[in-house]
Amino acid sequence: MTTMTEASVREFKMPDVGEGLTEAEILKWYVQPGDTVTDGQVVCEVETAKAAVELPIPYDGVVRELRFPEGTTVDVGTAIITVDVAGGAAPADEPAPAAPQQEEPRDEPKAPARQPVLVGYGVATSSTKRRPRKGPEIPAQEASAAIQGELNGHGGPAATAAGVEQRPLAKPPVRKLAKDLGVDLTRVVPSGPDGIITREDVHAAAAPVQPAPLPVATPAPVPAPAQIPAPVAAYDGARETRIPVKGVRKATAQAMIGSAFTAPHVTEFVTVDVTRTMRLVEELKQDKDMQGLRVNPLLLIAKALLVAIKRNPDVNASWDEANQEIVQKHYVNLGIAAATPRGLIVPNIKDAHTRTLPQLAEALGELVSTAREGRTSPAAMQGGTVTITNVGVFGVDTGTPILNPGESAILAIGAIKLQPWVHKGKVKPRQVTTLALSFDHRLVDGELGSKVLADVAAILEQPKKLITWA
Repeated sequence: MTTMTEASVREFKMPDVGEGLTEAEILKWYVQPGDTVTDGQVVCEVETAKAAVELPIPYDGVVRELRFPEGTTVDVGTAIITVDVAGGAAPADEPAPAAPQQEEPRDEPKAPARQPVLVGYGVATSSTKRRPRKGPEIPAQEASAAIQGELNGHGGPAATAAGVEQRPLAKPPVRKLAKDLGVDLTRVVPSGPDGIITREDVHAAAAPVQPAPLPVATPAPVPAPAQIPAPVAAYDGARETRIPVKGVRKATAQAMIGSAFTAPHVTEFVTVDVTRTMRLVEELKQDKDMQGLRVNPLLLIAKALLVAIKRNPDVNASWDEANQEIVQKHYVNLGIAAATPRGLIVPNIKDAHTRTLPQLAEALGELVSTAREGRTSPAAMQGGTVTITNVGVFGVDTGTPILNPGESAILAIGAIKLQPWVHKGKVKPRQVTTLALSFDHRLVDGELGSKVLADVAAILEQPKKLITWA
C-alpha cells in the first residue's frame, strides 16, 4: 500500500458561492472516503442564505477525509474535504475555488414535498452576512473610520494605505444600533471573532457609568426567605418539534425584520372586475404566438404593473440611507415571490420593461420552473426593483405584503372569484379580485401610490388599455 504523504493531500475549502456570503450548510455528500474523484466532479450540495448549489472538486485524486457531516453549517474558507492527489498532477498552489455553476438536479428519489407556488413577501440579498476581509490587527480603541466607506453597509472594511487606521468591523444591523444609541464604534472594545463588534459590545458601551455607591450603615442581617426556583419549561419531544432556522428561511426572517422596521409601509387596496382580463387569458391560450408558453392571469397582471410603472416612473426607486438620496431606476427588474420547500425566495425578471408579452410569458415560465426545481441562482434574486406576490392561489382575498428590502413597492394579488357586481346598471355575476399595493412612504406618497394602483386596476378592467397605454 502506498503511504500517503501530507504533501500529496489537498484541502478543498468552502467557497463563497454568492456575493460576500460568510457560511453555507452542507446538505448532502456525493462521495465518501476512499472514492476516486476527478476534476470538475460534484462532491457535495450546499445551501446558503440565497440558494442551494452543487460544488465541484478542482482536481483529481482519492477522497481522504470529509471534515464535516451533512447538516453542518461551515464558514467560507474552511476546509471541508481532503483529497490525496498522489500520482496525479497536483497544482503547486491551490487557487481559490470559483463560484460553481448549478447543474441539472440528479434523478434521485425524493421525499414528498409541498408544491411550490407563487406567493410571499420577498427576500433580500442585502440581509446576508458578509465576511470581514483580513487586515493588520489594530486595537479597537485606536481604530478610526476608513477613508472609503462600504456600499449600502455591505462588504469588508475598505483597503487602507500605510499609516491609515482600519475601520471598526461591525455588521450593518450593529452599525445602525450604534448610530441609534449614539455610540462611536471606534471607542467600542470588540468581543466577537476576528475583532467584530457585537450588539452586546454596543449596549455595553452605551450603558451609563454607575457612580460608586456611598457608604451606608449596615443594618442587622435579616434572614432571607426561602428562594423558590422559577419553573423551567420542559421540552416534550412527543408534543413539539424544534426546527433550526438557517439558510433561506433565516435570510428571509432577517430581511423582513429589516424591511418592516426601516421602511415606513403604507398599503392601499382596490377591488376590480377582471372578467374581461379572464376572457383575454382564454383567447391568448389559443393564439399561435403564445403556444407552449405559460398564459395565466399573473402574466397580464405583471404586464399591467409594468405599464403602470411606465406611466408613473417615480414609483420605481430606492432609498439610499447612507447618502440621503432617492435613486430612481430607469429599468424594471420584476420580482415574483415564490414559496419553495426550502423557504421563500424572490427571483426577478431582468429588464422586464423591455419584454413583449410572449417574452414576458417565457421568462415567467422559466422563473417558476427553476424555483420549483430548486435551481434558482443567487444572481437571479439580486437587483429587484418591484415585486408581485400572488396570495390568491390559496383562496385568500388579499393581504398587506412587506416590501422586499431595497424596493419601493410590492403588489399582492387576491383570489379571483365569481361575485355579484353592478355591470351596466344591473347586478350580474362577474370575476372579481382585490389588489393590495404596499409602498415605502419615504419614496412614494399617497397620490403616486394611488395612481399606480388605479392604473393597474383600470387595465385589468379594460385590457385594451394595454394597447393604448403601452
